[in-house]
Amino acid sequence: MSANNDPDFAPIATRIRDNVGRQGFMTHIGAELSELTRGTCTLEVDRRPELLQQHGLFHGGVTAFLVDNATTIAAATSRGQSALTAEYKLNLLSPATGERLICRARVIKPGRQVAVVAADVFCVIDGKEKHTATALASIAMLDEKAAARIPSPT
Repeated sequence: MSANNDPDFAPIATRIRDNVGRQGFMTHIGAELSELTRGTCTLEVDRRPELLQQHGLFHGGVTAFLVDNATTIAAATSRGQSALTAEYKLNLLSPATGERLICRARVIKPGRQVAVVAADVFCVIDGKEKHTATALASIAMLDEKAAARIPSPT
């Protein structure tokens, strides 16, 4: 569902995009938020030498970061609540090669306190997507008081 079909989502999307823009690690990795709808998030990152391990593959930490961030962002879209990763299970299915990684996260079960979110990571090789990882995450949904206790970045 796009923001055009869901006018209540527009301010949530704006707040999330602003928050993502303040994440230093997103900038450091070079990841971008390419799609955001209620209940979904897609993050992408281009291949760069700094993101590769010794065999020339995307480092597993890059895949894990994409899953961590995309699942939390997707959960935050459900009700506009702040969210933090509580845990996730990541299965690396095949080596992450190619020129780009794409992580698509979708909320399976929204909740006031915990959301369950699934994510799939694909590597793009010569324009074709190859499924390289899958994950299931539990995301802690924060109420306004809990969110206010999180220190602001300095």
